[in-house]
Amino acid sequence: MFHRVPRAAAGVAVLVLLAGCSSSATPSPAAPTAVTLGSIVMIPKQVNNPYFDVAFKGAQNAATALGGTLTQVGPSNAVGTEQIPFIQTATTQKAQAIIVSADDATAIAPALQAAMAAGIKVVGYDSSPAVGAYNVFVNQADTAGIGKGLADMACDEAPSCTGEIAVLSAAQTATNQNAWIAAMQTTLKDAKYSKLVWDGVVYGNDDPTVSTQQAQALLSAHPNLKVIVSPTTVGIVAAAQVVKDQNKTGSVFVTGLGTPKGMVDFVKGGQAPEFALWNVTDLGYLAYAVAVDLVNGTIKGTAGETFTVKGVNNDQPYTIGTDGVVVLGPPFVFNAKNIDQYVASFGF
Repeated sequence: MFHRVPRAAAGVAVLVLLAGCSSSATPSPAAPTAVTLGSIVMIPKQVNNPYFDVAFKGAQNAATALGGTLTQVGPSNAVGTEQIPFIQTATTQKAQAIIVSADDATAIAPALQAAMAAGIKVVGYDSSPAVGAYNVFVNQADTAGIGKGLADMACDEAPSCTGEIAVLSAAQTATNQNAWIAAMQTTLKDAKYSKLVWDGVVYGNDDPTVSTQQAQALLSAHPNLKVIVSPTTVGIVAAAQVVKDQNKTGSVFVTGLGTPKGMVDFVKGGQAPEFALWNVTDLGYLAYAVAVDLVNGTIKGTAGETFTVKGVNNDQPYTIGTDGVVVLGPPFVFNAKNIDQYVASFGF
């Protein structure tokens, strides 16, 4: 479930690495000794994307605090096959860790598995690679919770929770988008949402032009459409702009996952009364901190392991779950009452 009372953005986190020894006659197992950190490569779905740029800033903050050399490389298009050469190059150059958001979980899996076989630690973030092709996946929020939050916001914006809704997604192969949409559809089966009519999903490929065209097509194909739900920061802006440009404000609404700076005018303008997101800076910071722990051997990515990153998650420990998944924390909802205070602090 989304938090509707936003928490403050976390400060710069510091990871504490502990090494222990014992002078007893029967030595206790020593904690792993920290190794000298070298190259860590971050591969987003797409470079020059404001969302991933902010996640990279969080990872840079972590690199400053924890050490290591961080580089971000990746495709200019959100296409899984275009990520493969960057993974292969990082492997050839013997990076210590790869942090990657998967455009196509299956397509990039062999390259990531080859990296792991070469001793490179792999951390997924934002959008999961295939299970078995990473050591740990840092999920920005619980999938079921996001799905319910998207359904709830659509219900909030549709008059009396009634009318047609449609989804403008990113790439058709995007792991996270597909999981959230599936969870949303599961939630919509509840009686509470029985008067919402599902008009389907279209894909904007996280490209502003394509997303705009798809939003226009939705309005043309479904003249009674009430809500466009876009769980992508590119798509939600495009959809809101289309609603504004076509003078549909007040009759068609937009919601989903967006950024404060990108959505502030549409919240105040009435095109998108509410939307949600998590702390993207923390997402990048946590992904880097996990990579450091994996490189140092303080965690292995095994279910049940716990670790703490100071300044993130209210300093409470994280527990690695099934399939090596760590959840950053709950997202929260932005609206006209709170968005101004977050535009500056989130920075995008």
